[in-house]
Amino acid sequence: MIFGLDFSAVDWDEMITGTVDTLKMLGSSAIFTIILGLPLGIVLYLWGRSQLPFVKGLYAVISFIVNILRSVPFIILVIALIPFSRAVVGTSIGVLGTIPPLVIGAAPFFARLVETSLREVDRGVIEAAQGMGASTTQIVMRVLLPEARPGLLAGITITVVTLVSYTAMSGMVGGGGLGDLAIRYGYQRYEKEVMIVSIILLVVLVQFLQMAGDRLVRHFTRK
Repeated sequence: MIFGLDFSAVDWDEMITGTVDTLKMLGSSAIFTIILGLPLGIVLYLWGRSQLPFVKGLYAVISFIVNILRSVPFIILVIALIPFSRAVVGTSIGVLGTIPPLVIGAAPFFARLVETSLREVDRGVIEAAQGMGASTTQIVMRVLLPEARPGLLAGITITVVTLVSYTAMSGMVGGGGLGDLAIRYGYQRYEKEVMIVSIILLVVLVQFLQMAGDRLVRHFTRK
C-alpha cells in the first residue's frame, strides 16, 4: 500500500501489453506521418512561393484542407473516420484500426512544421544554388533539407510527442494501448492504480522521446 493505493492489484501483464500496443501505434503512425507529411510540407513550401496563378490556387486549396484537418479535435476525427478505417484496414478498433486516423490527424500538423522549417533556410544559400544552375529537385535535396535538418528533427520530435497523446485519446473508442487501459479500468471501474501507472508510463515515454529528439537537434545544430 502506498498512500492508500494497492498497486499489487494492477495486472502488470496487461500493462506490458498496453505499453507494447502504444509503441506499435506510435511507431507505425509516426513512420507513415513522416512519409506523407514531409513531401506535403515541401509541396506547401514550393507552391507557397510560386507566382503562377494556377499554382497559387492549388496552394490555397491544399493549405485550406490542411488547416481543416489540423483544426478538428482528434477524438472527433477518429470517430468521423471509423468508416474510412474499416475500408482501409478492415477494422476501426484496436492497434490497427487506430493507425489511419492517427496518420490523418498528425500528417497535416507535421507538414506545417516542415513548411515552417524550410522557410527559415537562409535565402542567400538558395539563391547561390539557383545561380549555379541547380534544379528544383537538387535545391530541395541538397540545400533545403540539409540546411533545415535541425528544424525538421525538432518538428519530428514535436509530432511524435503529439502522437503519444493521440494514442491515449484513441482509447476512448477502443483504440487499445495505455489510453484504453486508463479509460476502461481507471475511469470506468475507478481503479486509480491503473490510471496512475498508465499516466506514469506515458510521461516516461514522452520524456524519453523529447530528450532523444533534443539531443539529435543539438548534435546537428553544431555541424
